[in-house]
Amino acid sequence: MNTLVISTSSFGIDQNPPLQQLQQQGFRIITNPYKRKLTEDEIIGLLKDGAIGLIAGIEPLTERVFQAAPALKVISRCGAGLDSVDLAAAQSRGIAVLNTPEAPAQAVAELTMGYILGLLRQISEIDQAVRSGEWPRTQGRLLAAQTVGIVGLGHIGRRVARLCRAFEAAVIAYDPFATRMPDDVTSVSFEQLLQQADIITLHLPYSAGTHHLLDTQAFAAMKPEAIVINAARGGLIDEDALAQALQSGKLAAAALDVFEQEPYRGPLLALHHVTVTSHVGSLARESRQRMETEAAENLLQGLTRIGAIR
Repeated sequence: MNTLVISTSSFGIDQNPPLQQLQQQGFRIITNPYKRKLTEDEIIGLLKDGAIGLIAGIEPLTERVFQAAPALKVISRCGAGLDSVDLAAAQSRGIAVLNTPEAPAQAVAELTMGYILGLLRQISEIDQAVRSGEWPRTQGRLLAAQTVGIVGLGHIGRRVARLCRAFEAAVIAYDPFATRMPDDVTSVSFEQLLQQADIITLHLPYSAGTHHLLDTQAFAAMKPEAIVINAARGGLIDEDALAQALQSGKLAAAALDVFEQEPYRGPLLALHHVTVTSHVGSLARESRQRMETEAAENLLQGLTRIGAIR
């Protein structure tokens, strides 16, 4: 019996027509027993017994993993990013790699807007103060009065730009790969974005070239009281340098949904003007359902193309 692995921490199988079709074709499905991001050894353990297809989360899919899973032919990422997959190694072994870039985009964009509005109006801090018996008259800031700098104008970045413009904010963006900027977004260099933006939000893939894109030097170049948001990938920000910039008062606030090491246990947790969430960017019910269905459909089509389904 052919085996499929679903390595995401959660996945709805029962209401997923492509998966049901695969089960009717005789495929056995193995799910993630740990209910969290898998380590390299853990994904090897799930794949090594002849899995032909994988619906992947963000676990490391390396040459070592592929070597231990010689039957693997199709990887369908449940999500947009492919930085956890060694694409060259997959290609050399004839493994097809697919993803769902559009499905999570609205969910991540809306989470980003939640961060922006929450930090500008200090909603979380005021909530905690009221619960402590205080009644603060805290003065926030208008999004309409800010310049939002977006790094990366892909599926998510463009949505964030549209939402910010709906609030009448000025929007600037840096994306060296963008072929055309939206009419109401101003293209700038990365250095100009750091200097001009009141809010900087990251929406680009992680790679060796983008490792610690925001570091001590970048924070020093930002405007006083700037806000930094990362709902893209851990590793884009030097988290220790961010903590220092916040502690010094150089930055006003930050929000992060992704971290270099997850679960995150670092110094940002001790700072009151930081919002942290547990990598939930795509976890809006409607987006998640669409993402899971598209991931399963991609897997079905990939297996069909290689002749694994008649």
